[in-house]
Amino acid sequence: MRYFNVAGPCFKDEHYMIDAQERLKEVDPLIAMGQYFVIHAARQSGKTTFLKDLADRLNQGGKYYALYCSLETLQGIADEKVGIPQIVHNMASALQLYKLPHAEDFATNVDFSSFSTVLKDEIKNYCALLDKPLVILFDEADCLSNGTLITFLRQLRNGYIDRKTAAFVHSLALVGMRNIRDYKGNIRPDNKTLGSASPFNIVTETLTLKNFTKQEIAELYAQHTSEQGQVFEPQALELVWQQTQGQPWLVNAIVREVIVKLLNFEFSKPVTAELCEQAIENIILRRDVHIDSLLERLKEERVQRVIEPMLLGESGIERLSDDFQYVMDLGLIKEDNGKIVPANPIYADVIIRSLNFDLQYKIKNDTPDVTIPRYIKDGKVDMKFLMTEFQKFWRKNSGIWGEMIKYREAAPHLVLMAFLQRVVNGGGQILRELAIDSGRTDLGIVYDGITYPIEIKLWKGEEYYKDGLSQTAKYIDGLGCREGVLAIVNRSNTLSWDEKIYQKTETIDGKNIFVYGM
Repeated sequence: MRYFNVAGPCFKDEHYMIDAQERLKEVDPLIAMGQYFVIHAARQSGKTTFLKDLADRLNQGGKYYALYCSLETLQGIADEKVGIPQIVHNMASALQLYKLPHAEDFATNVDFSSFSTVLKDEIKNYCALLDKPLVILFDEADCLSNGTLITFLRQLRNGYIDRKTAAFVHSLALVGMRNIRDYKGNIRPDNKTLGSASPFNIVTETLTLKNFTKQEIAELYAQHTSEQGQVFEPQALELVWQQTQGQPWLVNAIVREVIVKLLNFEFSKPVTAELCEQAIENIILRRDVHIDSLLERLKEERVQRVIEPMLLGESGIERLSDDFQYVMDLGLIKEDNGKIVPANPIYADVIIRSLNFDLQYKIKNDTPDVTIPRYIKDGKVDMKFLMTEFQKFWRKNSGIWGEMIKYREAAPHLVLMAFLQRVVNGGGQILRELAIDSGRTDLGIVYDGITYPIEIKLWKGEEYYKDGLSQTAKYIDGLGCREGVLAIVNRSNTLSWDEKIYQKTETIDGKNIFVYGM
């Protein structure tokens, strides 16, 4: 029985999968032209599946010999005297695994004292034995660093330059999470450069393995329906697309959670949107490996420098900066209609929940009466009560949490989102529209079919406040509502709390805006 795979590469006879060749059609022409190229994509997006399928297909095609070789074991080996021999050993093992001709003759009686040329020489000697061109697919190439990285790339470059006079690799791919331009970040920060003969200049193309399209998700799930008869309701497919934006691991993990855990392989029951929603919640709360790896990234300073402005809606992030490109390559963010936003709603939820996780517990303990829930009146959310309680909580705890939260500039936003989480726990839903350059943070509560818009802004003067009112009115209108909330946080140390805490109502363009200062 085939199944939806969430661990390691996919294989056609074991797993439901989208044809790997269809996901990156540009590769075949590059190989035909003898090009060296880069493929990069976020973790668990199908790179290894694609490469293994490509190697098998090339070997079966009869025109080339293809070798898949992972460099993952080189992680942390910066010394080229250790790293280069390890690469040679990895290649020797891969040649044996793929049963390529003359595999037993590769790197026999090798002299590793010549570490600066040994890799090039061994590849050259091996290629001379072959009756067909050799294609090498180096996976996890961005695990290399410092001297190992420089020496590895230099030897590839030297072999490439001389390949018309001495046999060498016909076509080669460097594959990893990062674009090759960012490999320079793996060189130690003592200004050790690559010199004038940069090994990066042999790369002709940089390709990205994209997420699944909406149609591909439907095709993937249809394979299961064809084999097991289990139906996917249209609303379920739409929800998965909206929540994942086609991220391959998430697409597989959600439906696997539904089929295996929630339905216990009862194929007669349809996969519904409600089941998919529960599956998403389970995956987030369980902190599966894929999710946990994202959480670890949020602790990095260079990631914070990009994610924090997105939480605040601020500008100032240079799209050409190394930090921005790094977070893009991680797959945490994307560009959508000129705005930088979380890559998908699930990642947005994970980012917020991980950053305010401890806050939620403190809020639950400090304001137990609010969770009864007293914020519901006549079946509707009592926003006045909820925001008044938040003003009290912020007044009491802002000093503590402002110091403890790593993303200090975004502390008010994270605390408010944690405070509103009780509505979710009570059967509601939180809307979050996070975007760099938006100038604001758009929030909202959906409860029993009613939407309650909320904007939060930091106080930066009267003009900024007026802009906030105008933005809030537009946000309210965009959600099809007549009223909403604007939370204004003043972080000045010169004003008293009695001056900061206030409530008032403004009317802008026919929309009632309830302003809560704090």
